[in-house]
Amino acid sequence: MNTLKEEANKVIEAKNLGLYFNTGSTDDYKSRMMDLFSADKKSKGKEVFWPLKDIDFTGYEGEILGIIGSNGSGKTTLCKLLTGIIKPDQGELSIDGKVSSLFSMGMGFNKELTGRENVYLNGMMLGVEKKFIREYIEIIKEFSELDEFFERPMKYYSSGMKARLGFSVASHLEPEILILDEALNTGDRRFGEKAAEKMRELVGKAKMVIIVTHSLNYAKKNCDRLLWLEKGEVRGAGDPAEMIREYKKTVPKRARKSTKIELEKIETTVKNRTVIEADNLGVHFKINKDDFWALRDLNFKVKEGQVVGIIGHNGAGKTTLCRALTNILVPDEGSLTVEGETTSLLSYGAGFNEQLSGTDNIYLNGMLLGISKERIEAMHDEIVAFAELEKHIDRAVKTYSSGMRARLGFSIAAILKPDVFIIDEALSTGDMAFKQKASEKIQEIMGQSKAVLIVTHSMGVARKMCNRVIWMEQGRIMYDGDPDEAVEKYQARVEELKAQRKLEEMK
Repeated sequence: MNTLKEEANKVIEAKNLGLYFNTGSTDDYKSRMMDLFSADKKSKGKEVFWPLKDIDFTGYEGEILGIIGSNGSGKTTLCKLLTGIIKPDQGELSIDGKVSSLFSMGMGFNKELTGRENVYLNGMMLGVEKKFIREYIEIIKEFSELDEFFERPMKYYSSGMKARLGFSVASHLEPEILILDEALNTGDRRFGEKAAEKMRELVGKAKMVIIVTHSLNYAKKNCDRLLWLEKGEVRGAGDPAEMIREYKKTVPKRARKSTKIELEKIETTVKNRTVIEADNLGVHFKINKDDFWALRDLNFKVKEGQVVGIIGHNGAGKTTLCRALTNILVPDEGSLTVEGETTSLLSYGAGFNEQLSGTDNIYLNGMLLGISKERIEAMHDEIVAFAELEKHIDRAVKTYSSGMRARLGFSIAAILKPDVFIIDEALSTGDMAFKQKASEKIQEIMGQSKAVLIVTHSMGVARKMCNRVIWMEQGRIMYDGDPDEAVEKYQARVEELKAQRKLEEMK
């Protein structure tokens, strides 16, 4: 790319860009109230923290620019600057075009509104005329593959379904510059491939696409160029393969042996004692005067020592089952018995209060899980150390990146050492080093807990980490048994549905 072409095709240009936060104290009323949870913690004086400093980079028309870096490196903060959510404290930022952004699986959706209503809401928030949204709404519905869920309130959606709808809205309403911050971490593999094709189509029409991701393979495959951030500074920008090679050199040795998480099947002793029992379990929701059964006629037992994988399409009922197991939802039909203390990790940091500090949220989340203040206090430092957030734990969670929330959410749940551990897409975000560390912790928990349930879209996780797999579809169990056989049956069904959709498109 010659100099004249670069000058002609610059879409984003940042010079000496910087942003700082005051840390160590808060002016927020809720934060002061939460001090009673952690009154013994020493309050620190106000300090200045720069999540971004001296940032220089250029984005060019027609490219997909990937942003990589470890958790807390400043990736999400940079995206918020580019979208105008926050303003820089130093430097210059020029953007030639309108920016549309999708932060972590459709943040900004109103959970009480239907998918259709949220399309209009998000479109208008992006400045798109209602008439234009109306023209595209059926295309968005079809692309998201939500079918009847499109007309249902989003509080009934799984994280994967929110991801589908969020991407479908952001990518179809003619964005000039589209920013995706960890927006495709969850959801099945086929939709991820479909989304990648859509992004290629977008750069042919729009000016550019920016993707923040922890998946180095995804970045290498789908990005034209990578920007590598570390500790709020630019460490490099250029060819994806070269940037990834340099980035890997900085990853701790534990995770350097592979770009994939090293998983081992834990040899547990399965006992006759039943830990979980579902008898004709059913959960339904009243939607527009109609009954929708998210779960129906579920019958299964989990024995002590079993590691059970739960697989299926988005909307199959996996997350609803997890919520029933943790008493968030009460069955409308049948019975569900769980023996022992249950700790659930439902989509990292889902229960965080954004205005409160990391420490406040440790106490808040622990107490919501029924843990005593004394036990939380005893575990506090271990949780913070495992999350590697010592320097950030007194900052409000609203300043955290999605990766930092992932670290803290996982650490709170994992350090509790529960009897029954339920993991709903627990390794969908976070940098390579932390994913490896988290997988090791999960495997440690497997050897200590009565039972572990893992909800996953990764067939590798289902095969490697589980000694039993339940495949769900439309709220019912399709298969329950051997992991390899479950995965084979499920993948055959995926191919069958893919073929059906192609035939429908050709008509």
